[in-house]
Amino acid sequence: MFQKILIANRGEIALRVIRACREMGIASVAVHSTADADAMHVRMADEALCIGPAPATDSYLSVPAIISACEITGAEAIHPGYGFLSENANFVQIVEDHGLTFIGPSAAHIRLMGDKITAKETMKALDVPCVPGSDGGVPDLATARKLAAEIGYPVIVKATAGGGGRGMKLARSEAEIDAAFQTARSEAKAAFGNPEVYLEKYLGNPRHIEIQVFGDGKGGAVHLGERDCSLQRRHQKVLEEAPGPSIDAETRDRIGRVCAEAVGRIGYSGAGTIEFLYEDGEFYFIEMNTRLQVEHPVTEAIFGVDLVREQIRIAAGLPMSFGQDDLHLNGHAIEVRINAERLPAFAPCPGLVKTFHAPGGLGVRMDSALYGGYRIPPYYDSLIAKLIVHGRDRPEAIARLRRALGELIVDGVDTTVPLFGALLAEPDIQTGDYSIHWLERWLARELQQG
Repeated sequence: MFQKILIANRGEIALRVIRACREMGIASVAVHSTADADAMHVRMADEALCIGPAPATDSYLSVPAIISACEITGAEAIHPGYGFLSENANFVQIVEDHGLTFIGPSAAHIRLMGDKITAKETMKALDVPCVPGSDGGVPDLATARKLAAEIGYPVIVKATAGGGGRGMKLARSEAEIDAAFQTARSEAKAAFGNPEVYLEKYLGNPRHIEIQVFGDGKGGAVHLGERDCSLQRRHQKVLEEAPGPSIDAETRDRIGRVCAEAVGRIGYSGAGTIEFLYEDGEFYFIEMNTRLQVEHPVTEAIFGVDLVREQIRIAAGLPMSFGQDDLHLNGHAIEVRINAERLPAFAPCPGLVKTFHAPGGLGVRMDSALYGGYRIPPYYDSLIAKLIVHGRDRPEAIARLRRALGELIVDGVDTTVPLFGALLAEPDIQTGDYSIHWLERWLARELQQG
């Protein structure tokens, strides 16, 4: 087992990894920018090292600085958390070239799933159901027109190297395909340095369902059920729950085994998430995230496992501590992502947190790096906390979430907490009857009325 792990991240996810290390008796090293000198992950780690100025490109994304931090502190392994360098195959290769261990999948698997066209082709070959669409990149407008007609409108044009909703344009009819294709290419080139795009059938009212998988790197793999992440704004998840309200046990077992078998066949190592659009009882693969997800706590809650601990064990060469038959779903869990943002515009709201009080009680978990007197810097993502609740069933989880939101105090900055109070009052949320388009439509309606 490792003696010391460096966490190449910040905020609540860095704290999450530090906690796992402490329980395993492993020393932790926090890296930070000058803007994060007073951050909680810096305070909680066994060691801390400043690696650069505030901009992430000069600190959390600086590969030489992170490698140097390992050499200075004697850390043997690097946990990337999520975001930043967590899915950067070149970084993984450099880590390995320096005799260090990357806590996550191989560089080859990150590359394989990082390109959406290659990922889709791979999943097709592994018998994972995929969205109807082009077999590869679409080279020109004439080809796009032809393919769109064959697939059938509406279609969505997507950047091959895309993410976060950038380089994605919808064409509802033949009259819209030219503008969608050209705009998506332009956005893709500007955002990712790669103008290549592909076409997929646009599903009218799907849910976003993702399957948590875990591989031992030697052909063994399990699935840990699904999460429903359909409540999204601008392709960013807002609320996640597990199990999905629309998925029954038979369906869960069927798609879960397909996913576990797929990652086992490629020898995948560590945590991964296979994401689908789900409509009319059918699953359509959209991408695989080769890292820990922001919403992993809801899976931990219903299965009673520590996914970060398992990541570390697998990276250290140990076998998985559980098999598929050991995993039994228990109850229901919901996570809400709390951002330092001013509603209704969702504008970032950094600043001084005067008072912070986390909710508690049975079935309540708060993953946050906030404390009273902490100044939220303006340089990074606005996510400041994740509130996770677990109940015996979905109604109990909703009631617990409503109670916990009422206990939470963040004074000094605006947050998205009021959004969740309003959502929980909606009948569709209470019954679980929503799709990936529900929140955008609800917000548009609320703005018109307000």
